[in-house]
Amino acid sequence: MNDPLPWLEWTGLYMSPWKLIGLTGALMFGGRWVIQFLASRKHGKPVIPRLFWYMSLLGSVMTLSYFVFSQKQDAVGVVQNLFPAFTAAYSLYLDIRHRGWHRDKAGH
Repeated sequence: MNDPLPWLEWTGLYMSPWKLIGLTGALMFGGRWVIQFLASRKHGKPVIPRLFWYMSLLGSVMTLSYFVFSQKQDAVGVVQNLFPAFTAAYSLYLDIRHRGWHRDKAGH
């Protein structure tokens, strides 16, 4: 999983499957703010939609996997993504517990 992807060789970029997973996770973790912004704009007040927590959790876990399993194995990256993964998982748990598994579509 640390070898370059052959179908990207023409670009001159070194892109291993782990790096692709890490980058996708980082984009997902950053993209959650776009989702939060759009939901808040729609409702005219600060809103954190459940998708925010899903993207936080998945993005953190993907980026954490990159730092744990790739040749990078960087302790700073592990610590940097471990706590947000835990926080996102706990916040998602609280959101589901508080609002139920099937949130209303018009709601928060």
